[in-house]
Amino acid sequence: MRLAFLFPGQGSQKPEFLNELQTCAAVENVLETVTDLLGKSVYKLDSKEALASTKAVQLSLLIAGVATFKAFEAEGVKPDFVAGHSVGAFSAAVAAGVIELKDALKIVKLRGELMEQAYPEGYGMGVILGMEFYKLQSLVSYHFDEKYPVFIANQNALDQITISGALHGIQKVLDDARQNGARCASMLNVNTPSHCQLLSSVSDALTTALHNIKFHDPVIPYAGNRRARLLSDPVDIRLDLAESVSSPVQWHDASTVLYEKGARLFIEMPPGNVLSRLAAKAFPDARVLSVAENGFDNCQFIAKLERLKR
Repeated sequence: MRLAFLFPGQGSQKPEFLNELQTCAAVENVLETVTDLLGKSVYKLDSKEALASTKAVQLSLLIAGVATFKAFEAEGVKPDFVAGHSVGAFSAAVAAGVIELKDALKIVKLRGELMEQAYPEGYGMGVILGMEFYKLQSLVSYHFDEKYPVFIANQNALDQITISGALHGIQKVLDDARQNGARCASMLNVNTPSHCQLLSSVSDALTTALHNIKFHDPVIPYAGNRRARLLSDPVDIRLDLAESVSSPVQWHDASTVLYEKGARLFIEMPPGNVLSRLAAKAFPDARVLSVAENGFDNCQFIAKLERLKR
């Protein structure tokens, strides 16, 4: 049974979640290292007030993902695959050995700052459940307005799709989706228009910045956001990290690739449970856990147990 670690993206955060990480030397080492690199305590990043900032949210998620990965690694649990949703891809890249934590911090900090600066207000994301992709695509096209643009963003599941753009345009699509049979249509806790062409300038800046850091061959297979493929060339991973901010995340297809490659145990890193719930629904015969819901010790024990069954 092959093991996949999943790293969540923005929207999974909650206040003080860094305080809920596993207490162990590996986690403490990451937190101390990050504090030194940032020049301030990591615990100033995840307060309710701080999490109003996209930059703080994304840095906190990176830290939580890498720290928990290091805790598993210290206990001898190594995944066969890693995949991260949106900013979670940077945690996955660190786990895969593609980039160093210090470089990931630098790029994620820049990513958050650029996203905040590009659209400081009036923009965000929404999610629609229970509607086919092409039907939703038709609604988005119908309501598209140059003044209040809205775009299809991520396909997280066959029946869970996010949209991105101006809040006014998003609300029109959400209202219409409800009237046309969507099971749920609501705003997300995200204040930037991620994963659409509105952030193409951010991708351009990240492309330049990522060329200034060292990339390595992955030691763990890494599933990309944009093309939903396992990537082994550092050049492809660099491109994935740069361009996914302005491109839809093909999460359903990416997780399906992991399943097709033999992943039957999926463990989601803190602080979320959305990715684990999506995997549980998509792959009923797989074992799926989230550290946030099941605890580190339980997830670590099950991962070791499943490896003994091989």
